[in-house]
Amino acid sequence: MLLFGRTIEPWRAAVLLLVLNLPLSEGRAGQSMGFFGTLVAPPACTINNGEMVDVDFGERVGVSKVDGQNYLQTVNYRITCSPGGNGLLMGLKVTGSATGFDPAALQTNVVELGIRLLQNGRPLTLNQRFAIDAAAPPLLQAVPVKKPGAALKAGAFMVTATLLADYQ
Repeated sequence: MLLFGRTIEPWRAAVLLLVLNLPLSEGRAGQSMGFFGTLVAPPACTINNGEMVDVDFGERVGVSKVDGQNYLQTVNYRITCSPGGNGLLMGLKVTGSATGFDPAALQTNVVELGIRLLQNGRPLTLNQRFAIDAAAPPLLQAVPVKKPGAALKAGAFMVTATLLADYQ
């Protein structure tokens, strides 16, 4: 090996390289790191003890009186969760098919008729989770709405949707 124009023996070159590397390794320190935690599952919640939440508009919904205000009904529901939700945010979500004329209304079996859902008096966005206070769930209401300009015909109507409660 050549060093500064002089030939040196390989073993001396290795010793020289080790000596030259010593100051570079000083000041270096290695320390192990540990990562740990606990995985938890949010508490289970049920709505109305797993029973259907029914909203019955009765048999007297006038075809000419459906205007998005008449026949307003409260959606009676109760959320029950197991203990352990502290620090987690509860949310609700209503899933179902929206009408083509009102994004807050569920499409019934009558094409021109929907059931608009309200959250604390404001149109509820279907198929989108929203945060709630678990101690004071929001008032949910339902009201029949019709497609603008439509003439409803007498007959039974129905629609189903899913109300989901969860923690995140």
